[in-house]
Amino acid sequence: MNRIFLIIVLAAVCFAGWKQLGFQPAAEIQSPMEALSTAMVESSAGAVELAIGLVGVMTLFLGLMKVAEAGGMLVILARLIRPLMVRIFPEVPADHPAMGAMILNLSANALGLGNAATPFGIRAMQELESLNRQPGTATNAMALFLAINTSSVTLLPTGVIALRAAAGSADPAIILPTTLLATIGSTSVAILAAKLYQRLSPMGEKHQTDAGPTDAGDKTGTAAPGETSTLEAAQGAYPIWVSIMALSALAALIPGAILFGKAISPWILPGLMAGFLIFGAVRRVPVYEVFVEGAKEGFQVALRIIPYLVAILVAVGMLRASGALDLLVGALGPVTGRFGLPAEALPMALMRPLSGSGAYGILASIINDPAIGPDSYTGVLVSTLQGSTETTFYVMAVYFGAVQVRRIRHAMAAALTADAAGVIFAILACWLFLT
Repeated sequence: MNRIFLIIVLAAVCFAGWKQLGFQPAAEIQSPMEALSTAMVESSAGAVELAIGLVGVMTLFLGLMKVAEAGGMLVILARLIRPLMVRIFPEVPADHPAMGAMILNLSANALGLGNAATPFGIRAMQELESLNRQPGTATNAMALFLAINTSSVTLLPTGVIALRAAAGSADPAIILPTTLLATIGSTSVAILAAKLYQRLSPMGEKHQTDAGPTDAGDKTGTAAPGETSTLEAAQGAYPIWVSIMALSALAALIPGAILFGKAISPWILPGLMAGFLIFGAVRRVPVYEVFVEGAKEGFQVALRIIPYLVAILVAVGMLRASGALDLLVGALGPVTGRFGLPAEALPMALMRPLSGSGAYGILASIINDPAIGPDSYTGVLVSTLQGSTETTFYVMAVYFGAVQVRRIRHAMAAALTADAAGVIFAILACWLFLT
């Protein structure tokens, strides 16, 4: 992100400076460098206003998610997808801790619980490393898990919904069906790509023939008490027919959303709030106290993102004021527009695998642009892109770094293939839902 931020700022300054050299002063017309200075100040102020407006909505959603998490929704999802996971990962024993950690990671991602997903993801990589007979080299299971992680099925992109609400969207939850369709498609492609690429990138000879599960397992360390209890609770599985029915119901939501989504979407947010609170009450969760505890986290998250929003919104504002962004839009728009990807959305599609905070800032910049807005096709598309793809290089660095894997084999290719599929399926979802 350091290089990206520097490149954007320097490109804006150089482009505006080049225009300044040929500028002819005229009354009531700002020079390119004056416009650049104005954009810097206005963008920084707008970023803070946006973050403050985000506080209330983020607080609401994280409070609700805390109630769902305390009620055991994470464990329920984990038990539902376990029968599918043991078939996708045949190299991992069904009762191994790695399986439970992977399932909990994917379940947390599905619910938009990024803070909970990362510890489980690291734990999963550590447990997978305990099965690795070639320390330092990514196994097939590691590469597949990483690819699925960058494109995992998302049921509730809560952060994006909150940002859309703060931007004045008339229907913040309209991205739920589009995100679901995009992530189902990208996850399917991730699995197929990883299975195909592993044949093209064999493990090779063993570096340590005496390195068995016990030797590598020393690296796994110990889990936190709360994490351990959750892992133990998720070890069981529902009968296969229950899982099949649940997955079938999930798949049925897509055509239902396309046919009736516009009529149902106004009910989604009130329904989520009522449903989560009823779920918590049935599970004997003190819903008010837990909601408030989660809301405190939401307040802190909203304030923590202010510096990131300021940095990226100022950089994007400078690029737009310099005229460089308009030049890029004019050059690429006629080409990408034919495939349903407006040039205004290109920076979002390119930034998402590189930087989560950068993509978040670009999303905020686009949906707060009066010429675009959060409820236009472009606004819904970039919102879907944010909710349906992951920061691939960050995830790869964190997860592989936790187990000191240096030879990643086909993991990056599979993850980037999933990212590209996510963009394609996001375009398809928005086209089906909005046209």
